[in-house]
Amino acid sequence: MSGVESATIARYRARVVKPLRVAAPFDNPQPHGLRSARVKALGRTVAWVPHIVLTALMLVAMVDMLVGVFLRYVGTWVSATFDLPSVRFFWVEEIGEYALAWLTFIGAALGIRRGTHFAVSIVTERFPPGLRRAVFTAHYVILAGFGALVAVFGWQVSELNSQSFSPALGLNLRWLYLSAVVGGVLIVVYSLATLSDVWHGRAPGAAEGH
Repeated sequence: MSGVESATIARYRARVVKPLRVAAPFDNPQPHGLRSARVKALGRTVAWVPHIVLTALMLVAMVDMLVGVFLRYVGTWVSATFDLPSVRFFWVEEIGEYALAWLTFIGAALGIRRGTHFAVSIVTERFPPGLRRAVFTAHYVILAGFGALVAVFGWQVSELNSQSFSPALGLNLRWLYLSAVVGGVLIVVYSLATLSDVWHGRAPGAAEGH
């Protein structure tokens, strides 16, 4: 084989045959689209937590009321008729108070995100888009400030009552007033999220399917 042919074969092999490279464990990261999809899925899961908690609290409150009515009228009648020990049902009221407090604050925050709070929009609907956006901006900024105040003062009240306990169940009253803290934080988060929707041209509550 001549020197010219050897040189030609060597150049061909250099172009076609590439050296093998051992991949390091972190050389093949996940595509950006896959990471983004997982983050969005996690965000949707977290966003559903308040809805699930609210539904569970509603069920607890309804069952608690039914049990309270039964014990108050049926249980006391059975005890008096058959001379049985009286049924103590004072715990029913405490469970109802706790459930109602958490229902109120979480539900108020969700109402902001879903746009279901009572509003008179007959005037704002006639405003030009720029003025309407300014009104919505001021509206949700005020709501966010209100939520922050509720969270701060709710924390102060919960700390003030951290050594107090309910008479029937012995529950720490801090858990009752922490509902204001959680509700206030959710009000801030949902107000700012809805404000972002408004600035991106989406109607309030559109992100929640309303």
